[in-house]
Amino acid sequence: MSLPSGARLGPYEIVSLLGSGGMGEVYKARDTRLERAVAVKILPSADGTLKQRFEREARAVSALNHPHICTLHDVGSHDGVEYFVMEYCEGETLGQRLDRGALPIAEALTIASQIADALAAAHRAGIVHRDLKPGNIFLTRTGAKLLDFGLAKSAPAGALTSSTAMATTPPNLTAQGVIIGTIQYMAPEQIEGQEADARTDIFAFGAVLYEMLTGRKAFEGKSQAAVLGAILEREPPPVSASQPLAPSMLDRITRKCLAKDSF
Repeated sequence: MSLPSGARLGPYEIVSLLGSGGMGEVYKARDTRLERAVAVKILPSADGTLKQRFEREARAVSALNHPHICTLHDVGSHDGVEYFVMEYCEGETLGQRLDRGALPIAEALTIASQIADALAAAHRAGIVHRDLKPGNIFLTRTGAKLLDFGLAKSAPAGALTSSTAMATTPPNLTAQGVIIGTIQYMAPEQIEGQEADARTDIFAFGAVLYEMLTGRKAFEGKSQAAVLGAILEREPPPVSASQPLAPSMLDRITRKCLAKDSF
């Protein structure tokens, strides 16, 4: 569904559409109580069980309170429409920035450090993102923000693996044998439909870091099948092949993150 400018969702007045995707539409809105700009995410129609899972996800993410994770302010329902209310950020996604090419090494490392810190906080809280990609990293004047925990999985706090995890997405999206995520940033276990854990996010982080440094995706192919094959069977060229001035440690870091075997 699309909401026109001026439409209301509880105390939130829609200003404009910011974007849309498989997990819903995101609007800029005005919080009429606090007179501030917010981002409102409209969730797809859901039954009671899915609504409960989205609410559990909201509670988990709102508890993170990290400077490099987009803050979740509120959840609500209006005339049967479920929505999240999030911090409104000005800037661009890392994906939009990468359309202009590789980042300077120092800038890439600053963003990488911020996102790694955000992921570490989520993992300590038992939350696995499962869809880390440049489009889910927002660049603002105050630093990078990790967005969109729509495919996140919750596990006992501090747990590395999610074998006992409670999925925050529908059962048919988390069942063994189902691929979840964005292809170029999927870890091998995601491709094989296996359980995701913190190492899944580390693999995706390595792919994002590689792309920031080189301006090209770590795994490429002319078809989705070719990309999946590259992730499962091949190693990307070293960062130094594209960035001769890059410190050798960056080759080691990306190689470690993109290791195909569990560590």
